[in-house]
Amino acid sequence: MNEQPEAEGVHHADDAEPAAARTSATFLAFYDRALPQVYGYLSARCGGVAVAEDLTAETFLAAVDAARRPEPVPMTVPWLIGVARHKLVDHWRREARDERRLQLLTGAALPFEDPWEAEIDAAAAHGILQVLAPQYRAALTLRYLDDLPVVQVAALLGRTVQATEAVLVRARVAFRRAYEEGEASE
Repeated sequence: MNEQPEAEGVHHADDAEPAAARTSATFLAFYDRALPQVYGYLSARCGGVAVAEDLTAETFLAAVDAARRPEPVPMTVPWLIGVARHKLVDHWRREARDERRLQLLTGAALPFEDPWEAEIDAAAAHGILQVLAPQYRAALTLRYLDDLPVVQVAALLGRTVQATEAVLVRARVAFRRAYEEGEASE
């Protein structure tokens, strides 16, 4: 029998399967951890369950493609939220393009929506945030403007989850009070 020494780095077919299983298990664990955050990010912004589900699926398909590259990117939830943001923007662009095409085909003008009220409300909300206590401003901004889950807000603020939830309750009450007082004085 003429046995030759095996070259270093040579992998047999039976070695590949456990490595693939380890990679799959790692990705599945990442998927389980990231899915609620990605779906939550998208559902809060796209206005429909079906659209949020489709965009979430597209986001994870992009992650699988990225993981299969010769030099894969590090898989983190913030990276995946960035991918989801791009998928959402692509969706909005597609919708706008479809509306323009429909308008050209039918010859009908789309109704004009005046965003003035929304801008006034947004401006008032940002103004109110500026007068709130810094811990309230930070908690509300991280939770509702940055759309972070309470667990991440707690970590960023250096508080427990329960303490952060209590701060968020007090901050919402303070915000509502200031907002209603601002409307009453107009």
